Amino acid sequence: MSTDEPAKSPADGGAAGPQKTPEPSGVDLARVALRAAKEQARARGDAAQQKKQARRGGLRSGARADGRDPLPLGSAINRLITERGWETPAAVGGVMGRWPQIVGDDLAKHCVPQKYDEDERVLTVQCDSTAWATQLRLMAPQLVARLNEDLGHGTVRLIKVLGPGGPPRRFGPLRAPGSTGPGDTYG
Repeated sequence: MSTDEPAKSPADGGAAGPQKTPEPSGVDLARVALRAAKEQARARGDAAQQKKQARRGGLRSGARADGRDPLPLGSAINRLITERGWETPAAVGGVMGRWPQIVGDDLAKHCVPQKYDEDERVLTVQCDSTAWATQLRLMAPQLVARLNEDLGHGTVRLIKVLGPGGPPRRFGPLRAPGSTGPGDTYG
């Protein structure tokens, strides 16, 4: 016991009994009552909001942006491409659309990209003559470097150059067995 406090007898609730905390009064009572009223109102408001949403058929988009809002078409497509892992095929498809800008107009008139094998990383290009096929084979290393610069390193490993297809093969009694027909003279 400190010397400042007068000695209390057990009848006064002194040292022998536990000390009681004073009851809140005045401003403290008002604060406690206000806090309890706010919590009750919040609980009633949350319950009312849930009932209203259930009647309307679930959550709806409000004034603020959230994950349920509609997306612009370009954003939705980009999101789909990313989620499915289609970045490389989409990029190569873009290259096929921009083929004349990448290889030049002269080469683009005579050589057309046919397909891209994602597993092998091979771009197949069809040429309309053997001369253009030879020209493309000579330019292939520079073209692979340009494509990888545009698409990302290692996207295209090889360019497979196909020559002209030639006219359709005709089968008949005047053909020699095993002959490829006019295809023997093309590419």
